[in-house]
Amino acid sequence: MEEGESLVTICQFADFAAAVAFVERLVEPADRLGHHPDLAIAYNRVTLSVTTHDAGGLTNLDFALAEEISALHDGQCQTPLHPQTP
Repeated sequence: MEEGESLVTICQFADFAAAVAFVERLVEPADRLGHHPDLAIAYNRVTLSVTTHDAGGLTNLDFALAEEISALHDGQCQTPLHPQTP
């Protein structure tokens, strides 16, 4: 979902270990893109927020990272909403 100037995705897993394993899989694509999500882990739930802080909002890099994140989960995450373009 889009919240203000961020793309937010919430993922739910079987347990804490599965949630942390998912976060570990995020390292490679985030490092490759040079763009890292803000993360919050609460037991089996991971909330990811993607924005370009120095641009003050969403850029193409945010959408590229969101696509990478989407490719890593097996249906445990909500698909972030993309802004509508006129």
